[in-house]
Amino acid sequence: MSIHLIVIGAGLAGLAAAISTKVANPEHQVTILESVRELAEIGAGLQLTPNATRLFKPWGIYDRLVPKATFPKSLLVRRFDGTKILAHEPAFQDQIASRYPAPFWGMHRVDLQRAMAARCKELGVILKLSCKVISVDFENVEVKLEDGVVLDADAVLCTDGLWSQTRAQFLGKPSPAILTGDLAYRIVINTADLTGPDAPGLKKFIEDEMVNFWVGPGTHVVAYTMRAGTVYNIVLLCPDNLPEGISKTEGDLDEMKSLFTGWDPILRKFLDQVKGVAKWKLMWLDTLPEWANKEGTFLMAGDCCHPMLPYLAQGANSSLEDGAVLGYLLGKVEKGRKDEQLPKVAELYQRLRKERGETLQRETFKQREDFHMPDGPEQERRDELMTSMLGGELKADFPSRWTCPRVQRWLYGYDAYTEVEEGFKSYPF
Repeated sequence: MSIHLIVIGAGLAGLAAAISTKVANPEHQVTILESVRELAEIGAGLQLTPNATRLFKPWGIYDRLVPKATFPKSLLVRRFDGTKILAHEPAFQDQIASRYPAPFWGMHRVDLQRAMAARCKELGVILKLSCKVISVDFENVEVKLEDGVVLDADAVLCTDGLWSQTRAQFLGKPSPAILTGDLAYRIVINTADLTGPDAPGLKKFIEDEMVNFWVGPGTHVVAYTMRAGTVYNIVLLCPDNLPEGISKTEGDLDEMKSLFTGWDPILRKFLDQVKGVAKWKLMWLDTLPEWANKEGTFLMAGDCCHPMLPYLAQGANSSLEDGAVLGYLLGKVEKGRKDEQLPKVAELYQRLRKERGETLQRETFKQREDFHMPDGPEQERRDELMTSMLGGELKADFPSRWTCPRVQRWLYGYDAYTEVEEGFKSYPF
């Protein structure tokens, strides 16, 4: 007999869990409750790494995503002023393919979200938009909506992000997001909109299909293509100067450009093309004691329990991992044995996912330390170490975790389904 799973939030973690649950057990009923009216273009670019893209074939969405993806051919880390290349992986995609059975993609978040939502519909998932959850009855496993409607379930999964109110209700105390001290300017440039005498050179730079990093004192920049090379995504990571209580606002173009005086001329030329920019405060959460209740009737995944700095591009990727693992385990639950089995789902889910999620959080801060060094002796030692390996074999621990032999293997070599299958064999229920 089937169970009913209610998912709060139609972000990547929620959609992943819904798809994974239905793939694991098509008889299960899954309902997603999302407060927004439509899945709009929020958040801009994603770098989807092999630990996530390997999930798309078993979920049945790989082929529909390929036309929306870009496959970067190389990865470069540049000194902020453009005077020096610190790291260069000239055959990046080929190396990824040889090491991991899945690609590295650039993609617009909404393209992935909509493809996953369409797959949910095909699998029989009920997706309800404009449904704001105001409370959860953890004892009776009920969800109350803003319009007064109460829905019951066998299990509730909270995936409503960093600002989750349900998380605070579960913890029994306020659970505010914590300042990281950084903010992001998020820029999307359509290549067709490039203008002026610099346009041909900028278009050629984009067409070279590189992931580019510029690293400097307290600040770094990442840029890559999306939508089959027709869109360039640039994220500027800077010290936070937003007023207290404001997490997102429109950025001032003059202020933004002034922060990058003296930076690489090619980056400056791109910034001159920008007509408008969003400015986001980067936040995170400290370690939570639990991601689920002991009964297994309430669970959390994604940014609502382990948000992280975007410095390794693992926020989205790890959310997809969460969904894969949890959906597989929920697929094993039988209606008549749910009281016995759901607690074991909660225990095994946390055993498999909590340590990795929290380690990823910490690793993003370490990447910030290595990329944001002020000019001086420590930065010079970092640059000397990185340039000493140019054109040769990289050795751990390389300061750019994107290509560090140890960290990259741990990040991209993770296979959520292999992990959960082996975990279930060791702890069946």
